[in-house]
This record gives sequence, C-alpha cells and structure tokens, in this order.
Amino acid sequence: MKKIVIASAATLALATAAMANVNAHACAGCHGAHFEKHALGKSKVVSEMTHAEIATALKGYKHGTYGGPMKGVMKGQVAKYSDHDLEAFAQTIGK
Repeated sequence: MKKIVIASAATLALATAAMANVNAHACAGCHGAHFEKHALGKSKVVSEMTHAEIATALKGYKHGTYGGPMKGVMKGQVAKYSDHDLEAFAQTIGK
C-alpha cells in the first residue's frame, strides 16, 4: 500500500510539473477553460480527444507534420516545449 501511495504521489508531481511547463491558460483563450470549444470554429474539441490524439497533434504541430487551417498558429504555440512536455501535458488533459 505504501508503494502505491508513493508511486501515485510521484506521478502526480510529474504531471503537475509538466502541466506547469505548458501554459494551459494560453490554450484556454481559443479552446475554452475546459477544452470544450472548437477553437475559432475550426478545431476538434480537445476534451473529446484521447491523450494519444492530443500528444500526436501537439508534437505534429511542433514538427510541422500535422494540422489543418490553424497549424501555423499552433506551431508557434508549441514550438518552445519539448516533446516530453507536450506528451505529459496531453496525459493531464486527455481521456
């Protein structure tokens, strides 16, 4: 039981640290505070996506291999983050 509590606390700490690395407030401007909006009427609703779909999208925007009409905007939003930060952020907000 002690190991589970320690592992859970460590996981939460890592997720919180990763969430702190990615500015979720910048996301909320277009995607909504709970990621419930179609950003500018064009994107998928992020809250309906899995963490794997979110991670693929974010890393793809960063590397220029993913996206529709807003890929230029999104590339600028995620360019400063590491793939690890984007993956961890996707884990915290995805299904």
